[in-house]
Amino acid sequence: MQALQTLNGLLEHIKSVEAEVVGLTKEGHLQFMKFIEKNSLHLDDEILEVMQYQDIIAQQLGATMEAIEAMQGHLNDKEVRLDEMDDNVTSILERAREKHSAFGGKTHHQNDDGVEFF
Repeated sequence: MQALQTLNGLLEHIKSVEAEVVGLTKEGHLQFMKFIEKNSLHLDDEILEVMQYQDIIAQQLGATMEAIEAMQGHLNDKEVRLDEMDDNVTSILERAREKHSAFGGKTHHQNDDGVEFF
């Protein structure tokens, strides 16, 4: 079970880094908004798109943090069997992939017009 504890430690580190990045993204957004307000600047479509990208980053990191927490719950279960863990991990992965594709936006690709939301 030492390998599972090591995996749990790695997941905890990743979750911590992601939480830090979410905080920095939010702080950057706040500072940017203060700058715009202070200088009475007009927000054009490009700036609004950049702000939407920041929101997408925070949403996606939040979703991966949820997946990590779910995985950690299974790693901390002292009664877990490896075959049960495989089923649980598969379920967690499926939910994480669903959240990734359903966050409501899309980033630039060859034929895209930018970010779209519901």
